[in-house]
Amino acid sequence: MLPRRGFLGCAICAAGGLAATAAAAQGSAPAAPGFKRTELSRLDGPTAGYVTLVVQIDAQPHAVIARHTHPGIESGRLETGGGTITVDGQPTRTLAPGDVFQVPAGVPHMMTAGAGGMQVISVYVVERDKPLATPA
Repeated sequence: MLPRRGFLGCAICAAGGLAATAAAAQGSAPAAPGFKRTELSRLDGPTAGYVTLVVQIDAQPHAVIARHTHPGIESGRLETGGGTITVDGQPTRTLAPGDVFQVPAGVPHMMTAGAGGMQVISVYVVERDKPLATPA
């Protein structure tokens, strides 16, 4: 298993399972089918043992990001396109450009891109040295 630094974003979860990227210092591996991930920022903190990541996720039309969890909070904003997000314990939400969402630490969730695909900017505040995403 790769450490948390080996994963770049929520979009690494695809219908076929999880795909991992190499650590930031080692470059990145190809994205899971239907996705392109771009790490925009990485910063230690806000407190010891945590890291904050800003990731751009581009999903092709009808791509599915399978159920997964994160070892910290995810806050996201749909930039373009449309889709749905399903967070355990909440009704499925349809997202339009400008809509925001949050996923609490450890809560399973999934996303599906709409007919026009989608672009999401997500901020993760997660525990250092843990996988960013784990199948749920």
